[in-house]
Amino acid sequence: MTVWVLGDQLTREVGPLSRADDERVLMIEAREFARKLPFHPHKLVAMFAAMRHFRDELRADTYTVEYHTVETFGEGLDAHFADHPGDRLECMRPASHGAGERLTDLVDERGGDLALVENELFLCAPDEFDEWAGESFKQEEFYRMMRRETGYLMDDDDPVGGEWNYDTENREFPGSDYEPPDAPWFEPDDRTEMVVEWVDEVFSGGYDEPPYGGDWADQEKFGWPVTREASLAALDAFVEDRLPEFGPYQDAMLAGETTMHHALLSAPLNLGLLHPREVVERVLDEYEARDLPLASVEGFVRQVVGWREFMRHVYRREMPELASANQLDADRALPELYWTGETEMNCLAEVVDGVRKRGYSHHIERLMVLSNFATSFGVRPAALNRWFHAGYVDAYHWVTTPNVVGMGSFGTDALSTKPYVSSANYIDGMSDFCGDCAYAKTKTVGENACPFNALYWDFLGTHEERLRGNGRMGLVYSHWDDKDEDERAAIRERAAAIRTRADRGDL
Repeated sequence: MTVWVLGDQLTREVGPLSRADDERVLMIEAREFARKLPFHPHKLVAMFAAMRHFRDELRADTYTVEYHTVETFGEGLDAHFADHPGDRLECMRPASHGAGERLTDLVDERGGDLALVENELFLCAPDEFDEWAGESFKQEEFYRMMRRETGYLMDDDDPVGGEWNYDTENREFPGSDYEPPDAPWFEPDDRTEMVVEWVDEVFSGGYDEPPYGGDWADQEKFGWPVTREASLAALDAFVEDRLPEFGPYQDAMLAGETTMHHALLSAPLNLGLLHPREVVERVLDEYEARDLPLASVEGFVRQVVGWREFMRHVYRREMPELASANQLDADRALPELYWTGETEMNCLAEVVDGVRKRGYSHHIERLMVLSNFATSFGVRPAALNRWFHAGYVDAYHWVTTPNVVGMGSFGTDALSTKPYVSSANYIDGMSDFCGDCAYAKTKTVGENACPFNALYWDFLGTHEERLRGNGRMGLVYSHWDDKDEDERAAIRERAAAIRTRADRGDL
C-alpha cells in the first residue's frame, strides 16, 4: 500500500501517515491547477515549497517518498503505476467538492485502487455534524455544541465567564497612531528560494492573458511559514505577542497595517502543517498561564472552532449549488481595480495593496471593504469568489466559496440571514482610511461623495422587495422610507455614475 499525500494534507500528526510504519509515500506536484487562476505567487510558493520541504523531511526520517513533478495528476499516477501496477493507495478525502471522486476515477483508469479515508485535519467529522444539524443549522448553535463537545472554555455545562460570545467587546479602534506588533516573517531557505524563482519564471503573466500568473501582484519578498517548525514558531509568535489584544482590535483597520493582531495561521492550517486542535489548545494553555483577556481568547477560539469548522460543513452540504448561488441576481463583472488597486477610494486601495503585496488581508477587510463594495456594486458572486480564490495565500475552494458567495455576497441564505453591506459609516468607525480619502465620507451624492454611500442606498432600494421583510433589516428600511423620490433618484443617478467610472477604471 502507498499513502498518497496531497498538497494541503502535509501532516504526520493525524491521518494515514500518523499510523504508517514502512508504507511508501506518493506525492504529486501537478502544475495544472496553478494555471487555472492567476494565483498570487505567494500562494504557489507556499504550497510548492511546503510540499518539497515535507518530502525532504519524510525522506530524512527514512520514508520512501516518490515525488513526481508533472503537469497533471494523471501524469503523476501514470509514473507511479508504471512502477507499481495495481497498487492500492490511501489518502485523506480532499475538502474540495468532487475532488475525491475525480482522484478515484484517475486511479481506477490506471488499474489501481484508492481508499479515501476521513480527513482528520478538522475537529468535527461529517457524520458528527450531520447528526447534530439535521436539515437546518445555525453557526452560533454549532459553536456552542463544539464548545460543549471539546470542553474548550467551559466550566462544567456553562461557558467560562458566563457568556458564549464576547463579540461586542471586540470592536474597538485603537487610533491611527497605534503600532501593532510586527508580524512574524520567515527568511526563505535555499529550497524555498528555488521555488520562488521557479514560480516567477513559470507562472509569470497578467491576470487575463494568459489566464494565470503573478504580474498583477506587486509582491513583497516571500516570508510565509512552509514547514511545521516554522508554523509552530508562527503560533508561538501569535500567542506571545498579538493574542492579548487580538480581541478588541480584531475588526480594526489601519492604513499600512495589513496584519494587525491577527494570528496569520490560516495558511499553515490550510496546508495541514498545523492542526486546529493544537492551535486552540496552545491558546487556551496561554490563557490559563498568563490570565489573558477572555474576550481575546474566546474571539480566537470562535474563529477556529466555530467559524472555520462551520464553513467546511456548509460548503460540504451546499455544494455544488453553492458555487453558482446568486439569489440577488447580481450580474456585473468585477471591476479591474481589484487587480490593480488603482482607485481614489482609499479603503479599497489600501486593502487591495495588501493583497497584492502578501496575498493577505484580515477578515473585516475581506468582508466589509472588498465584499461590501462588490455586493453593493452588483458583482456576480462567482466572479468575486474567483478573485478571492486567486488572490489569497490561504485560499482554497472550500474556504472562499462559503465565505464569499454565502456571507460576503449574500448569494444564498444558507449561511447568512442578511447581506453584509454598509455605508461609509462602518468603515470610518473601524479604520483610519477615510481621513486621507479623496471622497467625502459624509456625502451620499455629488462628485466627491463616498461611493459606498450611494451604492449602499441604491442596493437597499434595488432589493427592497426581497429584503424589507427581513427582521434584521427593519431599521435600515425605516431610514430608506425617510427619503423622498427626488433623493432616491439622485442616489440612483450617483450609483450609476460610480459603476460607469469603476468599469472604465477611473473611480
